Amino acid sequence: MIERLHPLPSPASLRLIAFDLDGTLVDSRADLVASVNATLAHLGRHALPDPVIASYIGDGVQMLVRRALGDPAHEEIVTTAVTFFLSYYRIHKLDHTYVYEGVLEALSTIATALPQARIAVLTNKPVRPSEEICATLELAPYCFRIYGGNSFETKKPDPLGLQTLMREASATPEQTLMIGDSDVDVLTARNAGASVIGCRFGLAPHSLADAPPDCLVDAPFEWLEAIGIPQNA
Repeated sequence: MIERLHPLPSPASLRLIAFDLDGTLVDSRADLVASVNATLAHLGRHALPDPVIASYIGDGVQMLVRRALGDPAHEEIVTTAVTFFLSYYRIHKLDHTYVYEGVLEALSTIATALPQARIAVLTNKPVRPSEEICATLELAPYCFRIYGGNSFETKKPDPLGLQTLMREASATPEQTLMIGDSDVDVLTARNAGASVIGCRFGLAPHSLADAPPDCLVDAPFEWLEAIGIPQNA
């Protein structure tokens, strides 16, 4: 069900639609959880429950690993853990990760109905695995850019990444829409002056209560109605 809190830009005015990746386009929970627990096992630590690790996702690898370690005081252990995590995840990132039902169809409809709007991915996941996931799961053909957490000096919710995409797409804040599943995505859009749709089906929908988006949806196919694209477009 769509819940509208504030008006979104008209579909004809949109020039940029930027999507988060994890929890928005793909369900990567199982592979991220497995990679964190493999890292903990490598360090001789006990595994954490899946929901606990899932609640740590959204602010990039460094914060994910740091939280899983209990925010240790010594940076060396974090560095060691991040290095192992990345090496493990690089191999296992697509073991169980899949595109949410309806995402590819929605992207195809958006691309056809709004040819003036560029589609992009802006995630806090490192850019190389993000690109590989998007390529393997057939998301990449819809995207004019895929930017990750190490593409810029700062990560979401800092607006630099979204502002860069806006500049590259020749889009103003009023012509830009962010779509994501967490407060990080909402705050990114707010910091850039853009509109935002929140996804209640993702990895961190609970966080949307603290940072309400302009519109809430329960499934990818509802993006179309929320944006204002006819179902038969």
